[in-house]
Amino acid sequence: MEKRLCGLRGATTVDADSPDLIADATRELLSELIRLNGLEPDDVISAIFTVTPDLTSEFPARAARGIGWDDTSLLCTVEIPVPGALSRCIRVLIHANSARERTALRHAYLRAARSLRPDIVTD
Repeated sequence: MEKRLCGLRGATTVDADSPDLIADATRELLSELIRLNGLEPDDVISAIFTVTPDLTSEFPARAARGIGWDDTSLLCTVEIPVPGALSRCIRVLIHANSARERTALRHAYLRAARSLRPDIVTD
């Protein structure tokens, strides 16, 4: 089956601005997206990470490097500070090759980030 480029979204939160908490939550989020979508390392083209302005102690991309995404293009940036937005949140947009139909792609929203997309969160 032919693979084509797709976008996978996910988000999670941390309890505090801590390098270890950010790294652990990012690894958990990426692992879940990999598991849900059957991704192989060579499938991943790039990933864009965003963090809310209250997270400044670590780059989520460093955690991605730690799971072997050494030759994957990664970028970190800051979310716009919208009043009332979810705090201490890490988001990711992964560009990957997949043979799955768009409707079969699975996104992952973990911890308090489940509130961002209750329409697609599954247990």
